Amino acid sequence: TAIKLCRGIFHNRTNFLRSMSSSPQGPPGGHKAENIVWSDSLLSTKERSVLIGSKGATIWLTGLSGSGKSTIGALLEKRLIEYGLLAYRLDGDNVRFGLNKDLGFSEEDRKENIRRIGEVSKLFTDCGIITICSFISPYRSDRDDVRKIFVKDDLPFFEVYVRVPLEVAESRDPKGLYKKARSGKIKGFTGIDAPYEEPENPELVLETGSETPDACVGKCMNMLSEAGINIPVRMDSVLGAP
Repeated sequence: TAIKLCRGIFHNRTNFLRSMSSSPQGPPGGHKAENIVWSDSLLSTKERSVLIGSKGATIWLTGLSGSGKSTIGALLEKRLIEYGLLAYRLDGDNVRFGLNKDLGFSEEDRKENIRRIGEVSKLFTDCGIITICSFISPYRSDRDDVRKIFVKDDLPFFEVYVRVPLEVAESRDPKGLYKKARSGKIKGFTGIDAPYEEPENPELVLETGSETPDACVGKCMNMLSEAGINIPVRMDSVLGAP
């Protein structure tokens, strides 16, 4: 089943993400390595998708800290897998424990953080996985650069703006970060003393100040369906749900 296949692919996913920090970066220019040659796959993206029965895509959730990105991302991942689809979530904090543990929160490091995740999510998408990226990703140019690498290879990319008023995000403050930023204990915190540049043309806007996580997930599912990502019948019998 797709569930077993998904588990098999990600049995050693932590080691995979850590190893990606030293992996070569595809054929585009701008790399530092010399004497490297791109090795083509024997399958096209479409052929791979047909053979494994899964079409990949990346859903990029962007918004302020406390907007609900991680909550929606985790729920969406679970929902997609329950429906028999290959899905995996890349979360902003989680990747800093491995792949991006060498990066801080300066503008330069934030840019590199998003670049790496963009490349990883592109690989996942190419191999037929619906990849959910939950990242503040405050700079519009960085998000646009990620989109470009998907457009170049004709891979599905959906920018989803998880919008919430700053005062609502700050009132939630699940990690206590806004309180620390207001007191000066954290510098360069997005929304307080560092900018967040809103998306200009996102595929979807989720108003988490007024919409429930379930409603937001439903909108994401509809977006995928309308874009040609087939959503099958729920696999309740596989999961043992009542």
